[in-house]
Amino acid sequence: MEVSALAAEYGLSEDTIRRDLRLLASRGLVQKTHGGAVALYTTALPMAQRVDVRATSKRAIARAAAERVHAHQALFIDGGSTTLALAQILASPDAARPLTIITAAFDVAALFANDPTVQLVLAGGTWSHETREFYGDQAQATIRAHRADWAFLGACALHQRAGLTTSIAGDAHVKRAMIESAANCAVLADATKHDMVAPYAVADLREIDLVISDAGPSWLAGTVREVVRAV
Repeated sequence: MEVSALAAEYGLSEDTIRRDLRLLASRGLVQKTHGGAVALYTTALPMAQRVDVRATSKRAIARAAAERVHAHQALFIDGGSTTLALAQILASPDAARPLTIITAAFDVAALFANDPTVQLVLAGGTWSHETREFYGDQAQATIRAHRADWAFLGACALHQRAGLTTSIAGDAHVKRAMIESAANCAVLADATKHDMVAPYAVADLREIDLVISDAGPSWLAGTVREVVRAV
């Protein structure tokens, strides 16, 4: 987008737009160009930067997901900023207990490390500094050795024909293991993930029981068993 076009669309001065673009660029959300900026693919950002992107929408999605959780359930919780928001809600004092939580995401596991009412399983393996998750055969084996009531998955991309896809091969294998070992599968995906395709296949949309999002294209409701709009 050009600075002049953004200024006209939002009724702001070009100086204000340039200041806002500098702020977005400092957060890794846009690449500044001569006279404007280009949006970046937020899924490719490091985990620390993704947490602040669309934070309000992610919290709403996480709250809707938490409503599906009941005491004595076992949960697979995937890595990613939206699933981390879910874990933060489940770590609150008034959340359902007891729970069993199986995850390959270090930041998710850390939230429950000192909670005696949560049976925590951290699937170790090959560490990714960028995503702060464990991948590889060991992580997959740990997940496949367990069963869960729900697999709560993050999403890099969700597409009508391509299904659920991700940008990291190891992440695809971990997600796949969670889907195959859970009674129910929920994908937590904000609107930026819709109509996108990433290189590594995870699942066909027909394998997903529930999509929770802040918005959704019309094709989603006709493909997935249940779609919840989080507000």
